[in-house]
Amino acid sequence: MSPRIHSINEIRSLAGASLGPSDYVRVSAERIRAFADATDDHQWIHVDEERAHAGPFGGTIAHGYLILSLIPALLNEVLEVSEPGTRINYGLNRVRFVSPVPAGSDVRLVATIADVTAAGEGWQIVFDVTLEIRDHDKPACVAQVLYRWYPS
Repeated sequence: MSPRIHSINEIRSLAGASLGPSDYVRVSAERIRAFADATDDHQWIHVDEERAHAGPFGGTIAHGYLILSLIPALLNEVLEVSEPGTRINYGLNRVRFVSPVPAGSDVRLVATIADVTAAGEGWQIVFDVTLEIRDHDKPACVAQVLYRWYPS
């Protein structure tokens, strides 16, 4: 069960808390192609199935930034805030793409609230995040994600 708080002002009570895992999300070839179109990153390892099959990963793989882009939605799954206010992506620290994510794979998020500090009228929250690949020993990505959250 996900931790639940009423207001973002209660976030300090969750410092050190483990969050997740989220539900798995499918990283389909269609999602990868849509991301390639949105970002103009059509490198063959992502979109050319025939060439990628003969390449180093045995098939197409997701963009690392596509995997990162799943974090906000998956964090919403594992931390419920009834009145979330305004959440702003503030940055990333120590991002590593540990394993490629083959097209058709499922990924999920596990996280820890590493730090909560006052930031003006709101809070800066640091999440230690791991994106796991179903049936793989190594994660897709590990990162430290920073948000600024302000009450309504």
